[in-house]
Amino acid sequence: MKKQSNSRVNGARATRRLLLTAAPGVVALTIAAPAMAQDATTTLASPSETQNDIVVTGLRASLQRNLDIKRDSPGVVDAISAEDIGKFPDSNVASAMQRLPGISIQRSGARGDATGVTIRGFGQDFIDTLYDGRHISTATGNRGVDFTTIGSDFVGRLSVYKTPDVELSTSAIGGIIDVSLPKPFDRDGFHLAATAAGSLQSRDKNVRATGGLLVSDTFADNTIGVLADVAYTRRDTTSNHVFIPGWIGAHFAPCQSGPIGTDCSPTNDPASAAWATPSNRQSILTWFPQQQGIEQTFNQDERVDGRIAVQWRPTDSMLLTIDDNFTRQTLNSTAYGYAAWFNGSDLRNVKYDNHGTVVDFNQFGTPMDFNANRTRNIYETNQIGANLKWDIAEHLKFELDGAIARSTRNPGRNGFNDSMDIGYGGTNGSTTVLGANTGLTILGPSSQYLPQIHDVGPAGDLSRFTDKSVIGSHVIVRGAPYNTDLVKQLRATIGWSKDKFSVKLGAQYLEDKLYQESTSTFSNGVFASRAGYGTPSGRPGGSSGGIAPLPGGVYQGSISTANWIPGYKGGLAPSVLVYDPYQVYRLLEQTGGSVAPSLDAGSVLQVREKTYAIFFKASFEDEIAGMPFHLNVGLRDEGTHVTTTALGRQLLGLSIPAGDPTLIQPDPALGPLHDGYSATQPIVSSSSYNYLLPSVDAKLEIMPNLIFRLDASRTLTRPLLADLRPTINVGTLRRGSLAASGGNPNLKPYLSDNFDAAIEWYYQRNSYFSANFYLKHLTNFIVGGVTTQTINNVIDPSTGQIARFNVNSKVNGPEATVKGFELALQHVFGDSGFGFNANATLPWSDRNFDPADISGTAFAITGLAKSANFVGFYDKNGFQIRGALNWRDKYLLQLGQNQGGTFGAEPVYVNSQLQIDASASYDLTRQFTVFGEVTNINNSNYSTHGRYDNQLLDVWSYGRRFTFGVRFRY
Repeated sequence: MKKQSNSRVNGARATRRLLLTAAPGVVALTIAAPAMAQDATTTLASPSETQNDIVVTGLRASLQRNLDIKRDSPGVVDAISAEDIGKFPDSNVASAMQRLPGISIQRSGARGDATGVTIRGFGQDFIDTLYDGRHISTATGNRGVDFTTIGSDFVGRLSVYKTPDVELSTSAIGGIIDVSLPKPFDRDGFHLAATAAGSLQSRDKNVRATGGLLVSDTFADNTIGVLADVAYTRRDTTSNHVFIPGWIGAHFAPCQSGPIGTDCSPTNDPASAAWATPSNRQSILTWFPQQQGIEQTFNQDERVDGRIAVQWRPTDSMLLTIDDNFTRQTLNSTAYGYAAWFNGSDLRNVKYDNHGTVVDFNQFGTPMDFNANRTRNIYETNQIGANLKWDIAEHLKFELDGAIARSTRNPGRNGFNDSMDIGYGGTNGSTTVLGANTGLTILGPSSQYLPQIHDVGPAGDLSRFTDKSVIGSHVIVRGAPYNTDLVKQLRATIGWSKDKFSVKLGAQYLEDKLYQESTSTFSNGVFASRAGYGTPSGRPGGSSGGIAPLPGGVYQGSISTANWIPGYKGGLAPSVLVYDPYQVYRLLEQTGGSVAPSLDAGSVLQVREKTYAIFFKASFEDEIAGMPFHLNVGLRDEGTHVTTTALGRQLLGLSIPAGDPTLIQPDPALGPLHDGYSATQPIVSSSSYNYLLPSVDAKLEIMPNLIFRLDASRTLTRPLLADLRPTINVGTLRRGSLAASGGNPNLKPYLSDNFDAAIEWYYQRNSYFSANFYLKHLTNFIVGGVTTQTINNVIDPSTGQIARFNVNSKVNGPEATVKGFELALQHVFGDSGFGFNANATLPWSDRNFDPADISGTAFAITGLAKSANFVGFYDKNGFQIRGALNWRDKYLLQLGQNQGGTFGAEPVYVNSQLQIDASASYDLTRQFTVFGEVTNINNSNYSTHGRYDNQLLDVWSYGRRFTFGVRFRY
């Protein structure tokens, strides 16, 4: 530690006193108790100060490295480091990052895993994720990266940049996540690390194996190094799901509150005869569930990761690194469930709450569907890169970095998403044979109650709910996406530094080329070709209707719905059927031709985005009133050119399939391919934009252990590539519900002007407190708007009038401001081995969703939520144990539900969630460690709702997971 002269102390005394007075008193109280338990002679030491009497390894050493990175960075940076080679703190990369202030995770309900993160409320598409400073390709069509595709086994460090570094990127309003991978020169000599483990989910009876191996060596006097690692991971999860795909905004007629069978003809047409009766006029604003169902999903997540890195140091001034990173993730799922469909104008006995939510109803002749699904998605990514670092002279350095990355979803087009619906019921004009007067009762908030289905079973007989003698075929939903994403990048920098001043100049080229297509049974008329349930339901059979009853060999059992979602109240139907959808496909093909999907021409899209950037940054150090002052300024100019190509076609007409009068489809009698569309033709669109993106980072060391920061910058986030589609595609078509969606090739990036102010107090070794205020003013915000419009003046066959579609599209529009505080406290109790890490994030915005807004233009910032994390640990004498509590408050996930949109994009809120995890390890020897981990100890559920908290959308129960294994390192 540098000694301070008397003149420096005297010159800075007044300034320090003023800043220290502003430090939160609560922090001192928090620290006082543990600090008093330590040796009174303990000094407040700089992290860089050498302490020869204490050698710390493992978790505490990792925490100290993270602290050092945070302290030494010019901007606001948080990091998580591996405790040792092959020993990252968490088995999931995203789960590890939620321990950092301002970071929250986003879970996959089906798997329960953390698939993504938000930084200060901004989700994956606002975050730039890098491998060793390089952009990662992703074949999802989004900007964000699914973190389950990043193996944590041999990650060296994660760095989260909350303020931009113009050398890396300014294309991320949320922040930058840089994943540092191991290299042979990280550790001289020969090293080997191996991991073998097994995991078990609470609903699964089988232990699934995982393992990894890393070998690294340097030779030829440490001038050549080679590292190779490979890891295999498998996780199986059985999850239970209750869902309502969307709450449809509508106006109901007063007569719909009456019983089934009374005269009621809802209308909004003053010219109709029904308008003469006031109770028929649709005048009550409401939201109703169009569909309700449940499913049990078995998910198999299998991943293989591999890496080879070679380094060569021909001279002391030159280093060449070549690496190849490969990952292949295979997701297989099997699901069984049931669902009922409701049409708004057919509901009777309707009851409403104070907000207009329909909380009870019946529907005459409701059909009941049983679904079976098989899905496989494969994500394969390979990135090859080379990096050259050359110290040209004592103060002059040059770096050249290039990489090519290709990501493919379902390489070889070998993925699939195959669903089959079977069931009974439905109406035949004004009569029904097996339909029931089914309805739902909404009992309370979505965090506690399931929608209670009632009056189910053939003709309302609950005891016959799964009566196989009356079940026939319904709709066929099949298809699979195929996407590729090719990223080419090259970056060159030259830098000069001397004493306390440095400057760097560079240029970067980045090309991102996305191609996507999908097959579908909607595009070739197969979807509704056998949809009628067959003769037991009073519908046509054979090739024009449904096959019924289905042979007994199709069925494989049933699943009870008892205790379906632990902790929830509300009644479900008694069971779901387990059956083989492929046997049903074969039966249907024997009576009427192929049921395979075909290419959906409307899904074809190619986007090529080229970005050219030049950047400059400079930094210098000086003193203000005797206090060390660091200033870092940067400027990045980015120009982007985008070319978009899609296949355009016109919808020629609509029809109602013979087997099911509730469905609507593109008329298969029209068009050259008999799919209801005209011939396709390519549509090409292009656009360009250029932005200047400055940044300033200032750091003042008020005391050796107290730092004050100010940061200002401008950043951008580009539109999702898939949102640049220049065409409109027809979506789900049902009587009374016609949907379509379109892109916008002229979208411009989101822009954000950012400001940060932070105070960091490093009051003892491995311990600190920080408080950070941030502000982001966003413009060009991209919003999804829903408009009602016609498409080629086609006729709605259910009304005889021109069809009106709810069309969802994207536009640049509103401004918004996001503000927030981040608080973090890390404390280690001397050499006791005990410590904790706690943080909280408190964001707010001036643009929140107004549930009373039905204009169709409502806008709000998504992802903002209060969150808090606490990790307590013990790490000493080879034994380590950690417990983690992670809480996130209710937040707006997105605008746009799976169904609906009459009054604009409907909101999706995620309910507050608390999850508790724990892990432990013990070093048997210097080489062998045994470990265990339990996630979701408290059996937390994941649930969402619509405009109001009783409008449940999804609730997932994914259970607990147990992992145990052994590590070897040499």
